[in-house]
Amino acid sequence: MNQIIYLLRHGETVLNTQGRYQGELDSPLTAIGIEQVQQNADMLKSLIGDSQQWQVFSSPLGRALQSTEIICNTMGYDFNNVQQDNRLAEVAVGDWAGLTTKEIEHTWPTLLDQTDHYNWFFNAPNGESYDAVVSRLTDWLDSIKDVPKVIVISHGLTGRILRGIYADLAKEDALKLDVSQDVFFKLTHKNIQNISLAFDDFY
Repeated sequence: MNQIIYLLRHGETVLNTQGRYQGELDSPLTAIGIEQVQQNADMLKSLIGDSQQWQVFSSPLGRALQSTEIICNTMGYDFNNVQQDNRLAEVAVGDWAGLTTKEIEHTWPTLLDQTDHYNWFFNAPNGESYDAVVSRLTDWLDSIKDVPKVIVISHGLTGRILRGIYADLAKEDALKLDVSQDVFFKLTHKNIQNISLAFDDFY
Protein backbone atom coordinates (compact mmCIF):
# COMPACT_ATOMS: atom_id res chain seq x y z
CA MET A 1 0.00 0.00 0.00
CA ASN A 2 1.27 3.47 -0.91
CA GLN A 3 0.22 5.44 2.14
CA ILE A 4 0.10 9.25 2.04
CA ILE A 5 0.03 11.32 5.22
CA TYR A 6 -0.50 15.08 5.22
CA LEU A 7 0.62 16.56 8.54
CA LEU A 8 -0.51 20.05 9.54
CA ARG A 9 0.09 22.21 12.60
CA HIS A 10 -2.55 24.43 14.19
CA GLY A 11 -2.35 28.16 13.41
CA GLU A 12 -0.85 30.87 15.60
CA THR A 13 -2.51 31.23 19.01
CA VAL A 14 -2.77 34.05 21.53
CA LEU A 15 -0.25 32.28 23.81
CA ASN A 16 2.13 31.90 20.82
CA THR A 17 2.14 35.69 20.41
CA GLN A 18 2.97 36.10 24.11
CA GLY A 19 5.92 33.72 23.90
CA ARG A 20 4.29 31.35 26.39
CA TYR A 21 4.65 27.60 26.17
CA GLN A 22 1.29 25.89 25.88
CA GLY A 23 1.79 22.18 26.22
CA GLU A 24 -1.59 20.86 27.25
CA LEU A 25 -2.96 24.33 27.99
CA ASP A 26 -5.10 25.93 25.34
CA SER A 27 -5.48 29.23 23.59
CA PRO A 28 -7.64 30.36 20.65
CA LEU A 29 -6.22 31.09 17.22
CA THR A 30 -5.37 34.70 16.40
CA ALA A 31 -6.61 36.36 13.20
CA ILE A 32 -3.20 35.57 11.68
CA GLY A 33 -3.52 31.98 12.88
CA ILE A 34 -6.87 31.62 11.15
CA GLU A 35 -5.34 33.00 7.94
CA GLN A 36 -2.45 30.53 8.19
CA VAL A 37 -4.80 27.58 8.55
CA GLN A 38 -7.01 28.81 5.71
CA GLN A 39 -3.99 29.18 3.42
CA ASN A 40 -2.83 25.66 4.22
CA ALA A 41 -6.38 24.32 3.85
CA ASP A 42 -6.70 25.86 0.38
CA MET A 43 -3.41 24.27 -0.71
CA LEU A 44 -4.35 20.93 0.81
CA LYS A 45 -7.70 20.93 -0.98
CA SER A 46 -5.94 21.35 -4.33
CA LEU A 47 -3.76 18.29 -3.61
CA ILE A 48 -6.11 15.65 -2.23
CA GLY A 49 -8.88 15.25 -4.78
CA ASP A 50 -12.04 13.76 -3.26
CA SER A 51 -11.93 14.52 0.48
CA GLN A 52 -14.22 11.57 1.20
CA GLN A 53 -11.36 9.20 0.34
CA TRP A 54 -9.34 10.52 3.27
CA GLN A 55 -9.42 9.91 7.00
CA VAL A 56 -8.84 12.96 9.18
CA PHE A 57 -7.24 12.73 12.62
CA SER A 58 -6.72 15.54 15.11
CA SER A 59 -5.25 16.28 18.48
CA PRO A 60 -8.13 16.85 20.91
CA LEU A 61 -6.73 20.18 22.11
CA GLY A 62 -8.87 23.20 21.24
CA ARG A 63 -6.35 25.02 19.03
CA ALA A 64 -5.94 21.90 16.90
CA LEU A 65 -9.69 21.30 16.68
CA GLN A 66 -10.32 24.94 15.72
CA SER A 67 -7.79 24.49 12.91
CA THR A 68 -9.26 21.13 11.93
CA GLU A 69 -12.73 22.63 11.61
CA ILE A 70 -11.44 25.27 9.17
CA ILE A 71 -9.66 22.58 7.16
CA CYS A 72 -12.75 20.36 7.06
CA ASN A 73 -15.01 23.23 5.98
CA THR A 74 -12.59 24.12 3.19
CA MET A 75 -12.26 20.65 1.73
CA GLY A 76 -15.88 19.60 2.25
CA TYR A 77 -15.29 17.01 4.96
CA ASP A 78 -17.72 16.39 7.81
CA PHE A 79 -16.03 17.60 10.99
CA ASN A 80 -18.07 15.03 12.94
CA ASN A 81 -16.10 12.27 11.17
CA VAL A 82 -12.75 13.54 12.48
CA GLN A 83 -11.05 11.03 14.77
CA GLN A 84 -9.70 12.82 17.83
CA ASP A 85 -6.72 11.05 19.34
CA ASN A 86 -4.94 11.92 22.59
CA ARG A 87 -1.71 10.49 21.18
CA LEU A 88 -1.54 13.50 18.83
CA ALA A 89 -1.67 16.09 21.64
CA GLU A 90 1.20 18.50 22.20
CA VAL A 91 4.13 17.47 24.37
CA ALA A 92 3.23 18.14 28.01
CA VAL A 93 5.60 20.68 29.58
CA GLY A 94 4.33 20.20 33.13
CA ASP A 95 5.01 23.09 35.49
CA TRP A 96 6.32 25.21 32.59
CA ALA A 97 2.95 25.42 30.82
CA GLY A 98 1.88 29.03 30.39
CA LEU A 99 5.33 30.44 31.17
CA THR A 100 7.86 32.34 29.05
CA THR A 101 11.48 31.29 28.65
CA LYS A 102 12.58 34.14 30.97
CA GLU A 103 10.17 33.03 33.68
CA ILE A 104 11.45 29.46 33.40
CA GLU A 105 15.09 30.56 33.51
CA HIS A 106 14.42 32.66 36.60
CA THR A 107 12.68 29.91 38.59
CA TRP A 108 14.54 26.80 37.40
CA PRO A 109 17.98 28.00 36.22
CA THR A 110 19.81 24.73 36.90
CA LEU A 111 17.30 22.65 34.93
CA LEU A 112 18.46 24.33 31.73
CA ASP A 113 22.09 23.32 32.24
CA GLN A 114 23.36 20.87 29.64
CA THR A 115 20.40 21.61 27.35
CA ASP A 116 20.01 23.50 24.10
CA HIS A 117 17.31 25.38 22.20
CA TYR A 118 15.84 22.12 20.95
CA ASN A 119 15.74 19.67 23.86
CA TRP A 120 15.21 21.75 27.00
CA PHE A 121 11.44 21.10 26.95
CA PHE A 122 12.07 17.63 28.30
CA ASN A 123 13.54 18.93 31.58
CA ALA A 124 10.20 20.39 32.69
CA PRO A 125 9.08 19.29 36.18
CA ASN A 126 6.09 16.96 35.78
CA GLY A 127 6.52 17.18 32.01
CA GLU A 128 6.65 14.46 29.40
CA SER A 129 9.86 12.68 28.41
CA TYR A 130 11.04 12.40 24.82
CA ASP A 131 10.79 8.61 25.01
CA ALA A 132 7.19 8.83 26.23
CA VAL A 133 6.26 11.03 23.27
CA VAL A 134 8.04 8.69 20.85
CA SER A 135 6.14 5.76 22.33
CA ARG A 136 2.68 7.28 21.90
CA LEU A 137 3.39 8.58 18.40
CA THR A 138 4.92 5.29 17.30
CA ASP A 139 1.78 3.60 18.59
CA TRP A 140 -0.39 6.03 16.61
CA LEU A 141 1.58 5.51 13.40
CA ASP A 142 1.25 1.76 13.83
CA SER A 143 -2.51 2.11 14.34
CA ILE A 144 -2.96 3.86 10.97
CA LYS A 145 -0.56 1.72 8.94
CA ASP A 146 -3.45 0.24 6.93
CA VAL A 147 -5.12 3.59 6.20
CA PRO A 148 -4.03 4.68 2.70
CA LYS A 149 -4.91 8.39 2.86
CA VAL A 150 -4.42 10.28 6.11
CA ILE A 151 -4.72 13.94 7.09
CA VAL A 152 -3.54 14.77 10.60
CA ILE A 153 -3.64 18.04 12.53
CA SER A 154 -1.31 18.28 15.48
CA HIS A 155 1.26 20.59 17.09
CA GLY A 156 4.75 22.00 16.69
CA LEU A 157 6.89 19.81 18.92
CA THR A 158 4.70 16.74 18.47
CA GLY A 159 4.86 17.22 14.70
CA ARG A 160 8.65 17.39 14.79
CA ILE A 161 8.88 14.13 16.69
CA LEU A 162 6.27 12.44 14.50
CA ARG A 163 8.25 13.30 11.38
CA GLY A 164 11.44 12.16 13.05
CA ILE A 165 9.94 8.76 13.81
CA TYR A 166 8.54 8.47 10.29
CA ALA A 167 11.88 9.23 8.63
CA ASP A 168 14.01 7.34 11.19
CA LEU A 169 15.84 10.49 12.29
CA ALA A 170 18.03 10.79 15.36
CA LYS A 171 16.55 12.75 18.26
CA GLU A 172 18.82 15.76 17.74
CA ASP A 173 17.85 15.94 14.06
CA ALA A 174 14.12 15.47 14.67
CA LEU A 175 14.03 18.31 17.18
CA LYS A 176 15.51 20.73 14.64
CA LEU A 177 12.80 20.17 12.02
CA ASP A 178 10.68 23.10 10.80
CA VAL A 179 7.64 24.03 12.90
CA SER A 180 6.43 27.04 10.90
CA GLN A 181 2.67 27.54 10.90
CA ASP A 182 2.52 28.47 7.20
CA VAL A 183 3.86 25.13 5.97
CA PHE A 184 2.62 21.55 6.10
CA PHE A 185 4.14 18.21 5.21
CA LYS A 186 3.56 15.27 2.90
CA LEU A 187 4.86 11.98 4.24
CA THR A 188 5.31 9.15 1.74
CA HIS A 189 7.77 6.26 1.45
CA LYS A 190 9.72 7.47 4.52
CA ASN A 191 10.30 10.82 2.82
CA ILE A 192 9.06 14.21 3.99
CA GLN A 193 8.12 17.03 1.62
CA ASN A 194 7.48 20.58 2.83
CA ILE A 195 4.50 22.29 1.19
CA SER A 196 3.98 26.05 1.36
CA LEU A 197 3.23 28.96 -0.97
CA ALA A 198 6.82 28.56 -2.19
CA PHE A 199 5.97 25.02 -3.33
CA ASP A 200 6.32 24.71 -7.13
CA ASP A 201 2.64 24.02 -7.76
CA PHE A 202 1.61 27.29 -6.11
CA TYR A 203 3.69 29.90 -7.92
